Amino acid sequence: MKTYNIAVIAGDGIGPEVIDEGIKVLKKVAELDGGFAFDFTYFPWGCEYYTQTGRMMAEDGIEQLKKFDAIYLGAVGFPGVPDHISLWDLLLIIRKSFDQYVNIRPVTLLDGAHCPLQNVERKDIDMLFIRENTEGEYSGAGDWLFKGQEHEVVLQNGVFSRKGTERIIRYAFETAKKQGRSLTSISKANALNYSMVFWDQVFEEVSADYPEVKTASYLVDAAAMLMITDPKRFEVVVTSNLFGDILTDVGAAIAGGIGLAAGANINPEGTFPSMFEPVHGSAPDIAGRGIGNPLATIWSASQMLDHFGYEAYGKKVVDAIEQLLVEDEVLTPDMKGSASTSEVGDRIADIIGNLQSVKA
Repeated sequence: MKTYNIAVIAGDGIGPEVIDEGIKVLKKVAELDGGFAFDFTYFPWGCEYYTQTGRMMAEDGIEQLKKFDAIYLGAVGFPGVPDHISLWDLLLIIRKSFDQYVNIRPVTLLDGAHCPLQNVERKDIDMLFIRENTEGEYSGAGDWLFKGQEHEVVLQNGVFSRKGTERIIRYAFETAKKQGRSLTSISKANALNYSMVFWDQVFEEVSADYPEVKTASYLVDAAAMLMITDPKRFEVVVTSNLFGDILTDVGAAIAGGIGLAAGANINPEGTFPSMFEPVHGSAPDIAGRGIGNPLATIWSASQMLDHFGYEAYGKKVVDAIEQLLVEDEVLTPDMKGSASTSEVGDRIADIIGNLQSVKA
């Protein structure tokens, strides 16, 4: 039997509550298949760990994580710990150290999910965002000069390497080719006259290798508008670190809410472990109440299954989420229900249990 060793960083706020439900679903899938299993190792890192040690993770944390097949992250962030510390000293250091340069975020409107847009059919919102994940605007390059003085100056530099830009765009083209879908590039070349002009140039160069893929290119502000007014024009989308971060929250808003927003941080070569997480944050205002929505965490578990080659099971997990939404009986308060976090996880596991004929 194949055993996948998974590092679990439950993190902060509702993180431990929702991650338990994702693990419940992964165990259920493995039980049904019988040919593979998961072994979970828990790490107590996050903001509470920071208040105790002054660090978001152990000093040798990256070295400890290297041996795992994947990382499952709950949430990061809590009042009292500055956001730039909780983000840079845990989540971003993992992404960069393990060269998880592909961020995958599905924006798919499932049956039963609420969409605030009028006159939009479910099939019109079915996007796959591929976001550059290790450089660009989140490179951390810059300086803070003359701090506190009258002539204080802050420099924040975006870093776009040819290697980094080309590999994410090529990954997106490969994905679009495999799925038989169009690819849209989103940039801002009219204002960012170096980085985004370069991005557009590389996109054009790489597109020559994929004549079968239909392409489009939009400025980020126009793309934000079009995602709301004409979402069906977007299928596979490739964009930079910052733009991808912002636009996928727009996507979450039109595809059922942030409680359904899942994300995968992929090292495609498999040299390092990839990381899977919900993107809704730690929601400290409801932490400990058992009402956090675990569906995004469960959806990210489906992405983990996809990553390990069990795409049929990954699809069935998403199908189970969709069935839960259509039933409209076991939902957390953010989705106008009264169920607890664990009750939602239990119901998803039950639905999957009725799909025993599935083989990945």
